[in-house]
Amino acid sequence: MLSRFFLDRPVFAWVIAIVMMTAGGLAIYNLPISQYPPIAPPSIAIDAFFPVASGETVENTVTQIIEQKMTGLDQMLYLSGTSSSSGSSRIELTFAPGTDPDIAWSKVQNKLQLAMASLPDVVQRQGVKVSKSTRNYLMIVGLISEDGSMDGEALRDYAQSNLEKILSRVPGVGEVENFGTQYAMRVWFSPEKLTNYHLTIEDVVLALKSHNVEISAGQFGGAPAVEGQRLNASITVQHLLQTPEQFAAIPIRTNPDGSVVRVKDIGHTELGTERYDVTAEFNGRPAAGMAIRQAAGANALATANAVKSKMEEMSNYFPPGMKVIYPYDTTPFTKVAIDEVVKTLVEAVLLVFVIMYIFMGTFRATLIPTIAVPVVLLGTFAVLGLFGFSINMLTMFAMVLAIGLLVDDAIVVVENVERIMSEEGLSPREATAKSMGQITSALIGIGLVLAAVFGPMAFFPGSTGVIYRQFSITVISSMLLSVVVALLLTPVLCATLLKPVPPGHQPADGVVFFMRPFFRWFDRFFLGARERYLKVVGGVLARKLRYIALFLLIVAALGLLFQRMPTSYLPDEDQGIMYILAQLPAGSTLEQTKEVLDRARVEAADAEIAFQADPLRGGAGEWAKKFGQKKGAGFLITGTTAFMTGQGQAQRHGRRARVPHNRGQGEGRRPGGPHHLHPQHPVGGLWQRLCQRLPPGRPGEAGLYPGRRAPPHAAR
Repeated sequence: MLSRFFLDRPVFAWVIAIVMMTAGGLAIYNLPISQYPPIAPPSIAIDAFFPVASGETVENTVTQIIEQKMTGLDQMLYLSGTSSSSGSSRIELTFAPGTDPDIAWSKVQNKLQLAMASLPDVVQRQGVKVSKSTRNYLMIVGLISEDGSMDGEALRDYAQSNLEKILSRVPGVGEVENFGTQYAMRVWFSPEKLTNYHLTIEDVVLALKSHNVEISAGQFGGAPAVEGQRLNASITVQHLLQTPEQFAAIPIRTNPDGSVVRVKDIGHTELGTERYDVTAEFNGRPAAGMAIRQAAGANALATANAVKSKMEEMSNYFPPGMKVIYPYDTTPFTKVAIDEVVKTLVEAVLLVFVIMYIFMGTFRATLIPTIAVPVVLLGTFAVLGLFGFSINMLTMFAMVLAIGLLVDDAIVVVENVERIMSEEGLSPREATAKSMGQITSALIGIGLVLAAVFGPMAFFPGSTGVIYRQFSITVISSMLLSVVVALLLTPVLCATLLKPVPPGHQPADGVVFFMRPFFRWFDRFFLGARERYLKVVGGVLARKLRYIALFLLIVAALGLLFQRMPTSYLPDEDQGIMYILAQLPAGSTLEQTKEVLDRARVEAADAEIAFQADPLRGGAGEWAKKFGQKKGAGFLITGTTAFMTGQGQAQRHGRRARVPHNRGQGEGRRPGGPHHLHPQHPVGGLWQRLCQRLPPGRPGEAGLYPGRRAPPHAAR
């Protein structure tokens, strides 16, 4: 018998338990932490930029060319492309669940090389980026100038030139999306002057290329040198031009009469930014922003802490007055959620301890199941690490649920040993050996039945299968490990910790004298309740048909209620943040977009507001409202290109707003169905005012779309 083997070798049983706990402790240290498991299949994004090109030009010369070369990729499910009039092109390729992102990334890179030769030269010079990361933003890092010494262009230039590459190397960061561009020399032409001088844009571009060059004329004193040479230096004839005056003086053409047409004759030059279609504000002041996307499988909390630590280190080198801000951060809620589950886990263990002490009456007997709980839980974490899972809301909830189940095996062993000692007067070791001979098969049966109940959930397909798989495997592994502990360690603990009791011993006899009246009253109450329960069961068995009909009626009522209950992909949770995306008609300007969002800012002036936008979505601005803050704060990024709906049709009339549906990790921010909030709720009232302040559009174009970041209790 397995239990008798370990009763004779108690040290062996303790070694196995210690190994399980050690493996679990190491797994906790290395397992990634996130709110939900990575639900979405892996995706690879291709980003390209065609300056000053229209959306149709970008679509025909960049997006379609790349898409045509992306055929035949193994395990690719589908691809989607977006082209904007700001010159941006983004193609996302989605692969089957379980595909290695690194292998998919390398395959996409190889396919992209086939398309590079067909892309416009300016696109090739700008570079085409291939990245792998989750779709959702983990956090947004912003920069502001407290003393106003730096404007938005200077802040965004500093972010891209000095911080973007550093943050991209932080462990766990998959992609850094910079909401802005660095400094560039802007050359503005007058079409009338170009016509008067009989010049074209190509003439100006060729002149700029030929004069803005670095020319090296060799070395002074280089080898082979004359004997006695004591100096060696490089000779540079011309450096790259740096000031607007130098660019303005570039000659474009020399006329037959000796006169020279220069850049300043047909326009003017200035130091500006590469793109003007993105602006950022925080509390109404200029700002810069960088969105951090988490790498697939990375630890969200560790990544966010590493980013903040790196920014704190880099802040020592900031120019005077510059300050780092975090207008959007998903990790506080994740940390609080995990902490709450851990708190519930501890409370569940304490509750189990108290209940077992009340029923068993002895501290020693209560201590045995209490020791088994951490052993099983730590062993379960080791199993999670073996399957490549993460510490998230689903696995931790499964842990909480499993506590009430896994202690049953240890309680069955202890209770049966206590019963044999009180009825037959055997020693703890003899009673344990006899008890295990009676209940070993029952313990194994309990574990197999529960595994059979939760096992089918692990084979559900799709994204929902990812959710249920982690939940079911956590419960199954904890239950099977509890059976193993009940067969290996619990008998050893019973033989070691329990004391012999005389025949006829009652649980109340072993407690402290001042607690005996309570325990004796509890024993009488419990035994009486058990007798009444047995009588009810006997009555039910005597009237089988009547109670079978009642049972079927209850099942039918439950089925009806199940059909009427609302369904959702994931449970709604109030994270204290509400997004709204204001979509303007195609061709709207930056000024119009900012005007709409300024109206939203007026209504939310008493709350902390975090603004953001996708550069591919022109004429749009997203903002998030975090409740419970007294001081207003805003981070705004707006674009000017046309916005296309999911059906590919432009919103040509009016404007509307959305709360993007934020799903699990990697699911993106996708809108859901129509939803309304109660006007008396802070979110609902704010939304009603925003809909009134937005410019009027066609009927039905203004609506609220639910997302997990909108408080669920606001719905009516």
